Amino acid sequence: QVQLVESGGGLVQAGASLKLSCAASGRATERAFSTYTMGWFRQAPGKERAFVAGISWIGGSTNYADSVKGRFIISRDNAKNTVYLQMNSLKPEDTAVYYCAARTGYEVLDADGAYAYWGQGTQVTVSS
Repeated sequence: QVQLVESGGGLVQAGASLKLSCAASGRATERAFSTYTMGWFRQAPGKERAFVAGISWIGGSTNYADSVKGRFIISRDNAKNTVYLQMNSLKPEDTAVYYCAARTGYEVLDADGAYAYWGQGTQVTVSS
């Protein structure tokens, strides 16, 4: 079993920055965290969960939702079994619960059904 734990959420004003972290443990460390493709998703109140960003095994490939391109940066530190989401120029519409997810395939996919492992989520609230 893979455990993912997100942290770094909070309440900020529009224009501010936040950096989310997702630490992996369990099977991820046995298999080698570097062999998992990681993704960040978010779910706003009353909306479906949506893809935000993803990064391939060794960080060679990334993908972003159009709504966050140029503002968010996904990265990973395989030595620390951790993936990050740097969020800059935050907007009120970025308010959501942010989830970290992992899949064993190499492709950075934007469908949540492609990811087998999920964290519990961390709340990000951006005030205007």
